[in-house]
Amino acid sequence: MKRRLEISELIFKIISYTLLTVFALCCLYPFIYTISAAISGKHAVEYNELVLLPKDIQFDAFSRMFNNNMFWNAYTNTLFLTFYGTLWSLGVSIFGAYALSKKRLMFRKGFNFFLVFTMWFSAGLVPQYLNYLDTKRVFNSFGIMDDKWLVVIAMGMAAMNIILLRNSFEGVPSEIEEAAIVDGATEMQVLWRVYIPMSKSIIATVALFFGISRWNGYFWARQMISNSNEHPLQVFIRLRLEEYTDPEAMAGWNEAFASDSVIYALIVCSIVPILIIYPFIQKYFAKGVNVGGVKE
Repeated sequence: MKRRLEISELIFKIISYTLLTVFALCCLYPFIYTISAAISGKHAVEYNELVLLPKDIQFDAFSRMFNNNMFWNAYTNTLFLTFYGTLWSLGVSIFGAYALSKKRLMFRKGFNFFLVFTMWFSAGLVPQYLNYLDTKRVFNSFGIMDDKWLVVIAMGMAAMNIILLRNSFEGVPSEIEEAAIVDGATEMQVLWRVYIPMSKSIIATVALFFGISRWNGYFWARQMISNSNEHPLQVFIRLRLEEYTDPEAMAGWNEAFASDSVIYALIVCSIVPILIIYPFIQKYFAKGVNVGGVKE
């Protein structure tokens, strides 16, 4: 039999659900507006007649975007950076977290301190930029001229994600590891067959963090990738935004749809993959953060 809620509890729940609903609607509104602006007519977009639902529906902006080879090229570059960047960052983080979770590691406290120290103090943009330039020269000396690999490899570590993985690994019972070692398992086999299977939730969560970060990456991709054919989607959107908001460049715009509709269409297409992937990983998200963020 369910316990009847007291008046204070009932009031608290009503207020909480109301605030959460308002917050959810505030988060949902920009996305709905973006879709509406992407498929609305030229007059409605240029004269700010849109509030929520689209007007004079047309799909010419999407058609123009899909017929642009540079758009598909940028999309391919983003998929490249996201896939390989996530794999590289996840691999570096797993190996680093596994080592730092071992009490037998020499200077373990010092390594953990310096890892956390990087979260408190940063060298700044200029030293980081110079470091990336030197890394680029090293890559070029080995014949690697594709700047996308620079973005993938040189930006492979995130201290917070390593800490989440380390805390999760520390929660694995030592008896299981000892049993595996007695059975003849090597260090790599212990990591692959014991720690990783028992930490799937936090690994999926960290992979989601890395994936979203790489998908939305703009600043360093804009700074380090000089070849326009290697620009990812976020840089492509920014360049189109600069172009379509330039009065001189848009002086001869005679299309039946607004130039802003193309930008909104690009934004919609950049969000859709994350919206598709997120529900499949969401079930690991809360559990993974709790397991990795709480140390008993």
